[in-house]
Amino acid sequence: MVTLHNLGFPRIGAQRELKFGLESYWKGQSTRDELKLLGQRLRHQHWQQQNQLDWLPVGDFSFYDQVLDMSLTLGHIPNRFRDFNGDALDQYFRIARGRSALDAEQQARCVEGVAAGEMTKWFDTNYHYIVPEFKADTSFELDASRLLTELEESKKLGIRGKPVIIGPVSYLYLGKSKDGSDKLQLLPRLIEVYAALLHELAKAGAQWVQIDEPILVTDINNPWRHALEQTYHNFKACPIKILLTTYFGALQENAWLAANLPVAGLHVDGIAGRDEILSLIGLMPEFKILSLGVINGRNIWATDLNATLNWLKPIAKRLGNRLWLAPNCSLIHVPVDLSLETNLDSEIQHWLAFATQKLNELHILGTALNYGSETAADALEKNRLAIVSRRESRRVTRHETQSAINTLCTTMGQRQSNYAQRNKVQQKQLNLPLFPTTTIGSFPQTPEIRKTRQLWKSGQLKHNAYTAAMQSEIKRCIDAQKKLDLDVLVHGEAERNDMVEYFGEQLEGYAFSQLGWVQSYGSRCVKPPILFGDIHRPKAMTVDWACYAQSLTNKPVKGMLTGPVTMLNWSFVRDDQARSLTCKQLALAIRAEVLDLEKAGIQIIQIDEPALREGLPLRQSQQSAYLQWAVEAFRLSANGVQDATQIHTHMCYSEFNDIMPAIAELDADVITIETSRSDMELLEAFDHFNYPNEIGPGIYDIHSPNIPAKCRMVELMIKAARRIPANRLWVNPDCGLKTRQWDEVIPALQAMVTAAQELRGLEYDAATV
Repeated sequence: MVTLHNLGFPRIGAQRELKFGLESYWKGQSTRDELKLLGQRLRHQHWQQQNQLDWLPVGDFSFYDQVLDMSLTLGHIPNRFRDFNGDALDQYFRIARGRSALDAEQQARCVEGVAAGEMTKWFDTNYHYIVPEFKADTSFELDASRLLTELEESKKLGIRGKPVIIGPVSYLYLGKSKDGSDKLQLLPRLIEVYAALLHELAKAGAQWVQIDEPILVTDINNPWRHALEQTYHNFKACPIKILLTTYFGALQENAWLAANLPVAGLHVDGIAGRDEILSLIGLMPEFKILSLGVINGRNIWATDLNATLNWLKPIAKRLGNRLWLAPNCSLIHVPVDLSLETNLDSEIQHWLAFATQKLNELHILGTALNYGSETAADALEKNRLAIVSRRESRRVTRHETQSAINTLCTTMGQRQSNYAQRNKVQQKQLNLPLFPTTTIGSFPQTPEIRKTRQLWKSGQLKHNAYTAAMQSEIKRCIDAQKKLDLDVLVHGEAERNDMVEYFGEQLEGYAFSQLGWVQSYGSRCVKPPILFGDIHRPKAMTVDWACYAQSLTNKPVKGMLTGPVTMLNWSFVRDDQARSLTCKQLALAIRAEVLDLEKAGIQIIQIDEPALREGLPLRQSQQSAYLQWAVEAFRLSANGVQDATQIHTHMCYSEFNDIMPAIAELDADVITIETSRSDMELLEAFDHFNYPNEIGPGIYDIHSPNIPAKCRMVELMIKAARRIPANRLWVNPDCGLKTRQWDEVIPALQAMVTAAQELRGLEYDAATV
């Protein structure tokens, strides 16, 4: 019999209950006990939604981030967080966001909080994790209470629970050494604590534990391979069965290692690594369980169950009881439940599967394999019709878009002049000071803004009234920026619900869910639009808003766009054609908008690409091809403008040092990046790479409610000026201000502007100006 299980379920709740519970707690509007009770209720609901499986994940729920959860389980807490009052949950949130929930009196005493843990992308996804910080003297001390509590909860509900933890080698791999020491030297200490944890779980009644080691689908050298061997040979004596779990790619040269580590079972990504499954079976000992990830946990298209079943039948016959089936990765990367969608186009809805539906797909496959295809005949036929409907739909193809793609030429991606020449033209036109100040684009979105958009979309507010309301908010943003004395202004993006969805709503080829929310980090959720067909831009999308903002000031106002690579990577993307081709279609739509903004007199246009690094394949052998078409798509979108038009782009919360040549190839006049949480570590690449254009290293961490000190901002910019000429540096936050409050934003930006003014008064060596 085939065994069915799941690697992880979305935590946020079908109605984003976790988001609202967290934000209420942080504001002091609810208690710690109420938040914990909400977490327990969500866990129970999620187990109920998975009850058709044989083994359910326990410990996959998190109040903020699973890597941070693992850090606290290991007693791994940076020293700067140890001297605060409060319990473990307070400590947890301080690491995540710089502060916990504080009452008004505490807020007054602790305005700046503490520097939050660094945050970056989880492999090649849009999920962000809190980076573990290591030093040579780092110690670990087990605290298994969270896992033991949740395991006990599952037992009381009669659930066969499988605890889920991040493996020790991947945990080290994901962290950063803060003193230059070798992280792997910490492995013996870490193994000791993990072994104690496995014994505690076994003592509590767990039969299986899922240990995630996604490092196995990356390019790892011999020391890291040896670390895996050392770790799991040490775990052989532990009285619990280990399911070693990989995802996000194929094993490739790590296949023999993964197949022969001394564990009871191995889970592999059967979506990305399908071609290596048969050879992997030949490498595995005959006693070992093989779990295949056969349902795509990264996208929302319905699985072709009949084709998958035909592939699995001979494997099931060969392996018998040794075959387990699951999604290829945790389902935190997809929305919760498609059945809650009431406004989604009915034809497109039949093509989709969210987390709940994906588990139903898994159940259908298990039923067909265990009891014969005829026992699932109705479900299989319904699935077949949906697959055929999507394949044959005329809504997917647009001939004018395909014709435009076929007429592309290389000159469309080239600026008229090189950076040095056009920089002179731009300096003369814009007349900006040294260390010009700006923001990344969005300003706080108040409940009133969201309510106005909601009323307009539902038809309860007339278009003229909506336009007037948005213009009023734009004026508020412009007035605030003028008062702050920022040099380059933005209109604030009050009209935008999301930086991708807003543009997708105005492009043909996209569909939209109501409740298709996915966790990005903590309480931050995104609702990726569904890119199902060829892209077409029927009209201008941003020009009127940008022109209105520019009419309110003599200072330059940036036109704000989302770039094609981010539009691609932050959507649920069609899987019936190459992603590179879809990206070119998006680039043509953005290019048309850029040219319309320029024609309307907008002198600076920012094309955000925060997801450029995120889409980079995990394997180095595949990276150059991706970077080539990603850079080509950005250049196609940006480079039709005149020399006098200044092109900006923005990237955040990823490691960029290894792709600096590709970023330079974008040929944006100005790039802004996140550097505040990493203490300018991202600029270390400039020690070895002479970046040719202007750069704004973000010095205000907007993902924390803390208000940064002016002296700290000056310190960060002085660090930047040691690597980049001062006349090519901008001063800005590290991301948009949409999620912050006005009472946080204004003093933070005041400090930022004051920092820039102080920097202008300093003297710089001739070599740095």
